Amino acid sequence: MAAFPTRFPTSAPTIAALPDSAARPLWSVMIPVYNCAAYLEDTLHSVLEQDLGADVMQIQVVDDASTDIDVEALVKIIGQGRVDYFRQPANVGSLRNFETCLNHANGHLVHLLHGDDRIGADFYAKMTALHQRYPEIGAAFSRYASISEDGDRLSLPAVVAEEGILDNWLARIAQHQPIQYACMTVRREVYEKLGSFYGTSYGEDWEMWVRIARYYPVAYTPEILADYRIRAHSITWEKSRNNQLVPDLLNVLGRIQSHLPKQGSQQIIESSKKYCAHMMVYNTYKVLKELKDIRLARIQIKQALDLSSHYSIYLSIAKLWVKYAVEY
Repeated sequence: MAAFPTRFPTSAPTIAALPDSAARPLWSVMIPVYNCAAYLEDTLHSVLEQDLGADVMQIQVVDDASTDIDVEALVKIIGQGRVDYFRQPANVGSLRNFETCLNHANGHLVHLLHGDDRIGADFYAKMTALHQRYPEIGAAFSRYASISEDGDRLSLPAVVAEEGILDNWLARIAQHQPIQYACMTVRREVYEKLGSFYGTSYGEDWEMWVRIARYYPVAYTPEILADYRIRAHSITWEKSRNNQLVPDLLNVLGRIQSHLPKQGSQQIIESSKKYCAHMMVYNTYKVLKELKDIRLARIQIKQALDLSSHYSIYLSIAKLWVKYAVEY
């Protein structure tokens, strides 16, 4: 495979089209990994417990040149020949690794499941049912739970809607990101037409889900079918420490705005900025509680205010410091 020209493509990379063949599996479960050995076994078991068979489900780990363990050896032990393995010749970054995943996928439906997340019982059966019930959709997702590094459930995002195709979804997803990779499934044909993830390694998924909503209906089930693992040394924390969250978010919001009708788009983006600012304040409390990092907390508060100066942001910050003072 030729080397990628850059780690951060400036436009959506092409995903090669595949012929519509009956020999293709229904599902491609693509598992991008990089130095997540402590969680990969849990991820693989959650998939293999729902294995639909090689004729129906492709399972592949795509390793971005991990350095923590011999990932191939672990895949062989856990997968027992059922899980394919591909290793990048050098570390290419998350965006290019996702691009590789999508180009390696040969199923009609693609699930990008990060190597530190996991799925719940009946995920594939219920996602299959949604795609079959609504063949016009480009994607389908479920509600998910946030879990700690140890696997303890931390929180559940608000329910988006009743099961079915989501109404006015483009405007709604442009304002509020309720999705993690673990709970999202996409028809491969959609990636072939719209391309892969690009621009930044933080918020790139939000732009992709908006891009899909611009062109396709999207279905949802309120059942909790996936777990998203929150890690202390995630991309989010590193971006926060490097003061990069706000530039990345502004980059993403600019691209999101390009997918919206001109009328009302500015109001939607201002609402998005306020939502992102509130999320940063919420994350600041987690920084204080889990990492005890006052410096990072102050950086995130400043970044929240850089995004939005709405009075509700100041109120959230005040509540944060009072709560922290009382508890600690």
